[in-house]
Amino acid sequence: MCGIAGAVWNDASKAVEREALQRMIDVLRHRGPDDEGMYFSSQGPGIGGRESAALTPGPSPASWRGELDGQPLQRPVGVALGHRRLSIIDVAGGHQPLSNEDGSVWTVFNGEIYNFRELRRRLEQGGHRFRTRCDTEVLVHLYEDEGAEMLGSLRGMFALAVWDARRRRLLLARDRLGQKPLVYRREPGRLLFASELKSLLEAPGATREINPDAVNDYLTYQYVPHPRTIFRGVAKLPPGHLALYENERLEVRPYWQADFNEEERLPAAEYADRLRELMTAAVEMRLQSEVPLGAFLSGGIDSTIVVGLMSRLMKEPVRTFSIGFPISEFDETDYARAAAERCGSLHREFQVRPDAMEVLPRLVWHYDEPFADSSAVPTWYVSQFTRREVTVALSGDGGDELFLGYPRYLAVWLAGAFDRMPGLLRRMSAGRYWQKLPGGARQKSLRRRFKRFVEMLDMPPARRYLEWIAIFGQSRRDALYSDGFAARLSGDDPLEFLEAALSKANERDPLTAFGLADLVTYLPCDLMTKTDIASMAHGLECRQPFLDHLVVELAARMPRRLKFRGGRGKMVLRKAFGDLLPESIRRRSKMGFGVPLDHWFRRELRDFAREILLDEKTLHRGYFRPAAVAELWDEHQQGRFNHGYRLWSLLILELWQREWCDK
Repeated sequence: MCGIAGAVWNDASKAVEREALQRMIDVLRHRGPDDEGMYFSSQGPGIGGRESAALTPGPSPASWRGELDGQPLQRPVGVALGHRRLSIIDVAGGHQPLSNEDGSVWTVFNGEIYNFRELRRRLEQGGHRFRTRCDTEVLVHLYEDEGAEMLGSLRGMFALAVWDARRRRLLLARDRLGQKPLVYRREPGRLLFASELKSLLEAPGATREINPDAVNDYLTYQYVPHPRTIFRGVAKLPPGHLALYENERLEVRPYWQADFNEEERLPAAEYADRLRELMTAAVEMRLQSEVPLGAFLSGGIDSTIVVGLMSRLMKEPVRTFSIGFPISEFDETDYARAAAERCGSLHREFQVRPDAMEVLPRLVWHYDEPFADSSAVPTWYVSQFTRREVTVALSGDGGDELFLGYPRYLAVWLAGAFDRMPGLLRRMSAGRYWQKLPGGARQKSLRRRFKRFVEMLDMPPARRYLEWIAIFGQSRRDALYSDGFAARLSGDDPLEFLEAALSKANERDPLTAFGLADLVTYLPCDLMTKTDIASMAHGLECRQPFLDHLVVELAARMPRRLKFRGGRGKMVLRKAFGDLLPESIRRRSKMGFGVPLDHWFRRELRDFAREILLDEKTLHRGYFRPAAVAELWDEHQQGRFNHGYRLWSLLILELWQREWCDK
């Protein structure tokens, strides 16, 4: 795992000098505490390059002439590549930036290519010479042979940049499922890129103008969906996409998309066998490491399967890690202990009392953008504790989206029955009577979930789903925003992000479509962001076998009946991996990985949050109606409504602005 940053410019006044690039990679030190490297090259339009400097071991670029491959040099071109390294494979020799034999192709890379040994053998048979044992070197040689088409050969998680000196072209790419982040800023005469937004803010000429539409998206989804970022002029490269920058022209396009409309009807036993085979291979590939390796173990079905497969593949016991909380509603340690006993792992369990006052400033700094998923808190702690003993950890992320494990899929299934009712009965079922029910003070109460379910029943399916998952639904956002802020919005509907994802599976049943939509929206924008930032903040690499693209493609083809039946999801996982699952875990329902926000805002966080949310500085930013914020606070404190998630999102937004915009 690493942090990358760099720039390409056609305008000499936009050059990124060594001092600026040093700042860009210095703020990424947490992603790569073991090593750093830089590469610079700048060529003018005349005979011979204006300058050429490689600040990294390896060959310097070939000397520049007036023509390359018969094409005249049209304008000055400069490139700067920077890297921070967390050493996992070829610890001694995997320094970056790294080039091919003659220095005409350079790369900086964050991630792991799990099939790099297979690719290396193929490239060596084709005459390529290797200087290292690391997976990074595969990229430059594969690019020589295949150009941007090389991305289809990679099996792994990655964010990468490849500089083609002969064509004066930069290739950026992000892995298929968005496990690794990549952001970029395009300006006249220059393109900048980095692993994290904070790195781009160190570049000369960086601005911090907030995009109001991104704020609107954030208060809907609890994250800023790609390709937007919170700042105008800066974009996220979407998962499964590449970007080519050449002659000041930027082209962004997808290179991978699973066929979500294809459904393959095979016997359940055949699907289970194939899934077992692919998951076993995916786990085995992710055990490649020259540093200590372990796994997160929550005691849920997905992480138990990953650890169970690891235990079958490793000679020594798996090292597993979990955390517990003093509130039983949020504690899974009993299940994690049962899974560890079944798998024979060396299990470490940490009981924590999350200190929001201590961890909040660190979360706000590391996440760069407003990010309101409260499970970032326990993810932060489990990453911190795990890194004390290992450098690589496998996790079960992805299983819920692929195999319909979230409780909200039960709501989709029940709503489908509602949609098939005759009109009069449907209107009676979704009548205003239900809206008068109290929501319940407990964060995860059944009454609260039921009220949220019935309130939205008469909406179209996509809008209804968004209202179920939204932090602030449309009506609440309308009531919250000041007239001035509402006038600054472009009119873009946050629903468009979800609808675009649903359109990729518009020939499938609604339940399958919503699961696959979550796979390309919620998973990369929320879960992968949360896991990547929290783990890399502690120099920990996290690998997700369920997100191997061959596993994803198989799961996408499965009929719904194999995943979800009788109101329960993950049926095929229970069948394929039954021998790895203790009976208590086979039977259990999904339990969220979160913190007791409702309690926090009435106890530990009450004074601090009130001071921030109702502060004159906060209210005078002009985003929100002061009375609306005060009403949310009062309703929560009086126990009339649980606004924990909403108050958390507003608190994170304000703390983020004080960290990143007010200085």
